[in-house]
Amino acid sequence: MVNNLTECEEAEGAANSQGDGNPKESSPFINSTDPEKNQQYDGKNMALFEEEMDTIPMVSSLLSSLANYSNLPQGSKEHEEAENNEGARKKPVQAPRMGTLMGVYMPCLQNILGVILFLRMTWMVGIGGVIESFIIVLMCCSTTMLTAISMSAIATNGVVPAGGSYYMISRSLGPEFGGAVGICFYLGTTYAGAMYILGCIEILLVYIVPQAAIFKMEGLEGAEAEAAMLNNMRIYGTLVLSFMALVVFVGVKYVNKLALVFLACVICSILAVYAGVIKTAFEPPIFPVCVLGNRTLVWKGFDVCAKVIERENATVTTQLWRLFCDSEFLNATCDSYFTTNNVTEIQGIPGVMSGTLRDNLFGNYMEKAQFIEKVGITAVVEPDAIPTNTNRYVLADVTSFFTMLVGIYFPSVTGIMAGSNRSGDLQDAQKSIPIGTILAITTTSIIYMSSVVLFGACIEGSVLRDKFGEAVRGNLVIGTLAWPSPWVIVIGSFFSTCGAGLQSLTGAPRLLQAIARDGIVPFLRVFGHGKANGEPTWALLMTACICESGILIASLDNVAPILSMFFLMCYMFVNLACALQTLLRTPNWRPRFKFYHWTLSFLGMSLCLSLMFICSWYYAIVAMVIASCIYKYIEFRGAEKEWGDGIRGLSLSAARFALMRLEEGPPHTKNWRPQILVLVSMDSELHVDQPRLLSLTSQLKAGKGLTIVGAALEGTYLDNLPQGQQVEQSLRKLMETEKVKGFCQVVISSNKRDATSHLVQAGGLGGLQHNTVLASWPRNWKQAEDHQSWRNFIELVRETTAASKALLVPKNISAFPSNGERFTEGHIDVWWIVHDGGMLMLLPFLLRQHKVWRKCKMRIFTVAQMDDNSIQMKKDLTTFLYHLRIDAAVEVVEMHDSDISAYTYEKTLVMEQRSQILKQINLTKTEREREIQSITDSSRGSIRRKNPAAVTTQLSVTEEPAASSKEEKPEEEEQLIHDKSTNPPTPATPQSPSADAETPGTTIQMTWTEAKCDGEKVKPLGATTPEAIKDLFNMKPNQSNVRRMHTALRLNEVIIKKSQEAKLVLLNMPGPPKNRSGDENYMEFMDVLTEGLNRVLLVRGGGREVITIYS
Repeated sequence: MVNNLTECEEAEGAANSQGDGNPKESSPFINSTDPEKNQQYDGKNMALFEEEMDTIPMVSSLLSSLANYSNLPQGSKEHEEAENNEGARKKPVQAPRMGTLMGVYMPCLQNILGVILFLRMTWMVGIGGVIESFIIVLMCCSTTMLTAISMSAIATNGVVPAGGSYYMISRSLGPEFGGAVGICFYLGTTYAGAMYILGCIEILLVYIVPQAAIFKMEGLEGAEAEAAMLNNMRIYGTLVLSFMALVVFVGVKYVNKLALVFLACVICSILAVYAGVIKTAFEPPIFPVCVLGNRTLVWKGFDVCAKVIERENATVTTQLWRLFCDSEFLNATCDSYFTTNNVTEIQGIPGVMSGTLRDNLFGNYMEKAQFIEKVGITAVVEPDAIPTNTNRYVLADVTSFFTMLVGIYFPSVTGIMAGSNRSGDLQDAQKSIPIGTILAITTTSIIYMSSVVLFGACIEGSVLRDKFGEAVRGNLVIGTLAWPSPWVIVIGSFFSTCGAGLQSLTGAPRLLQAIARDGIVPFLRVFGHGKANGEPTWALLMTACICESGILIASLDNVAPILSMFFLMCYMFVNLACALQTLLRTPNWRPRFKFYHWTLSFLGMSLCLSLMFICSWYYAIVAMVIASCIYKYIEFRGAEKEWGDGIRGLSLSAARFALMRLEEGPPHTKNWRPQILVLVSMDSELHVDQPRLLSLTSQLKAGKGLTIVGAALEGTYLDNLPQGQQVEQSLRKLMETEKVKGFCQVVISSNKRDATSHLVQAGGLGGLQHNTVLASWPRNWKQAEDHQSWRNFIELVRETTAASKALLVPKNISAFPSNGERFTEGHIDVWWIVHDGGMLMLLPFLLRQHKVWRKCKMRIFTVAQMDDNSIQMKKDLTTFLYHLRIDAAVEVVEMHDSDISAYTYEKTLVMEQRSQILKQINLTKTEREREIQSITDSSRGSIRRKNPAAVTTQLSVTEEPAASSKEEKPEEEEQLIHDKSTNPPTPATPQSPSADAETPGTTIQMTWTEAKCDGEKVKPLGATTPEAIKDLFNMKPNQSNVRRMHTALRLNEVIIKKSQEAKLVLLNMPGPPKNRSGDENYMEFMDVLTEGLNRVLLVRGGGREVITIYS
């Protein structure tokens, strides 16, 4: 039952692939589709579980997979794929062999100890003093130690594949943070390569072969000498970079073989320094320093530190005299400062027992081009004298200050990730990474702290401040302390910087390749490709180009703070990841390394952030802007990844906290916004029937808030689960298209009425529940095969009212604009008839935030009765809107009392007749449509004669049924007009339907088929029909219904007159009758109220104020 995980990965790649084509993280646990593995489950002892064996592995198989799991180093997967392409079967990966010492401790030592220790440490001690330098070292080492503790916790919390810090951060903080920090870490590693190369060139041109300089610096002063030095660095740096990139391209194995040699150079150099320190206690080395007055001289061009010497009983001038005087004679004209001050020779390395430490305790910060002076010697300086021969003195090459020292020093403590980057090659990464990394940091911290004290105790202050060793005959200052020779340090540091540069150029492209292959940053995908054996060719080219930009800066002091920023940002997020995981108590957070605490991680994170701004506040801001841009890019354009990261856990905790806070009470009116539940219906292909509902939702969501798109399916949950998932997928796709941010919910129930009720009741969570329901007006409610659709709608109105939720009902939804349309002019008209809490005011304001409605103007109409003062009403409403900060034109419409017209009376009668007919008889669909047509048309003729002006209507786009009397074509209407008799028509004997159109008399021909709902047999035609129908047509309308019809007609007339050309009309929606027997009449009233309007939004408030005049 051996099952290598690498084989599982192939099978899972297809099943778990994301949209970007990259497989998910491989997992040996469940849902594997490997057929070979499934065959292993055949067994007599597992019959109870045999039906689930295709998704749940047996324990023996799982353990076998985990036992054979191997962390592949970066590039080896691709190497194996290349072998597969050649037809060879995958070879089992060799077990990693490296332990803690060679796999983690030594690589960390090599990466931490480097160029800054050899080239800048003595200068830092001289400028900052022993105390401040010690504080800098302690601060930086504490930061890396705290980061190493956090990193150890993350690294021991499960298997860490090759990828090291990037893998840890991305899997702990998510793809957005992982990608941003991963790229910052990549840039830091790349610029570290540039820094090492610049250090290598500095050692070469200043200490080993100064004659190799292309731009000669002899005789140049100030800016000219500086420019020549920078140009030399650029040319040689580019050449060295090209050579190193070629070496890396040809074969990384050569770099790895030389790694031990480079490490040996570093260790030998440090041992030589300690040996030299011990020797100074007994026999300090002879490195004289020549001081004129208190100014340190460049020891070049003279051999004796004196103005004159006695030779053969005669006073003879020295070479130093000739440097400051115009001739070699004693009566020559000399530099005034040279004349008035004495020359003194002091010992550059007094020794550890000399007491020099006391003089070097405190800082001595300098301005650029300032003379480096010996403390304790007085000098005579003429006032207002202009310094001459400045190139003879040792000068400060940069203006120095504390924060600058921090920025330059910090790169010397980076490199702590070297062990975790090799996690794929370790025998036991969970044991080796914490022990090796923490031991390496402890060792290097001791070396750095002791170096600060020993340099201050052994070396003269003016020599320490001499960055390039000009006062000690051009020797490397730290080399003067070394035993047996300064060349041990020079050669050792040269090779160590070369090795570190090669390591950076080897590691950085692989890091970029790992990021590219994760597929989270789309534009980096090209860098995921490489040679057949997985070597990252394109990534190496990109790395070399970025590294060249660092070399063109050409100054070690200017490049160091740049990479400090990127490394500090990386370390900061490692600490954040550990703190988050600890505080959130994620179930999967079970590190083997127990010596961590969230307070340590937060302290480390705070130190990193502080050091970023201490080093250079503008570099820190630039680094953060780069990381933020990458974060937002990945968020908007990157591939969706689910890595179980801590940010997702933080989101869950924050959401839970916020929901608990929302539970404390209802939101204040100022915080009220429509949290919308959109009820959509699905067509036969399980697509959304009216997608414009979501367009309207998107346009309303300028108020942000919650959106739930709900769909109700009929059936049982177990049988219809696949359809439910398909509907959910369809909803998500449409929400993405319409840019609706929210959630979708599908409820399956035995009938749609219950499913809709469940959505209204159970939508949302805790305090984050919907307060508004958006549902479209039921289409063709008059001709539905059964009347369930409009009955469901009325029940929905009742339920939202009972639940104190607002209800929005767009009528003729298909005429509403899509998100791509734009209204360049027009009005949104609000008909404010009754107060609903301010919903009618708020909705147009929200709509006008969207680009579709932005250019529409808002008009508010209100209705005045006979006893209202319309002028005062208009004034009050204008004031009210002014306090609400809403821009709108105001108009008060007067509705005088009038008699109920015959048209109203007969329209009510027809409505009630049809309602009674449908209650008393059950017709087939075809017959029912024919019957309704006949009844309404017969009465319509009478209505048209009594009030022909009132029946002028504007056709609706899709809401009204095709056979409705309001939508008949004019010629059909002419055929259906009856004679002038006002008597109600009476049914006659059954005839063919065509007879109706040909007979202009007072009767209507009808055919009835009676079939009761209880399943009785069909009775013979005509048994009870004539009498029943006669009673129907002799009935009188209900007075309450007549009054309601009158109101609907009068309001409709006024609205048509004022708002027929409006882009959108918002109306108060009256509630349904308490007596359910009048439900159909309610639908008829709504139809009459909105007749002739193209786009209508019926609004029913939720029983609370949603808008306020207060701030």
